[in-house]
Amino acid sequence: MRVETDALISPGEHLREEIGARGITQKELAHLMGRPPQVVSEICRGKREITAEIALDLERALETPAHIWMNLESQYQLRLARKRRSVS
Repeated sequence: MRVETDALISPGEHLREEIGARGITQKELAHLMGRPPQVVSEICRGKREITAEIALDLERALETPAHIWMNLESQYQLRLARKRRSVS
């Protein structure tokens, strides 16, 4: 049996926790990713989705497999869709 939560935790929240635990800033992460700082900021605020390209950049910068980031994003998007349907 698989238990799922309806908690809406964005991948950006996970990313904020990860960089905090590593003691790096969003700006430092952006540099490691080869991305503008605005990209990391928007992800952390839930304003930008983690695409496959961004997931690969995160993998390189944080040594966390890209599929982890993609799974976080897809699960978040699925929960958002379910929430929208239950409201309608």
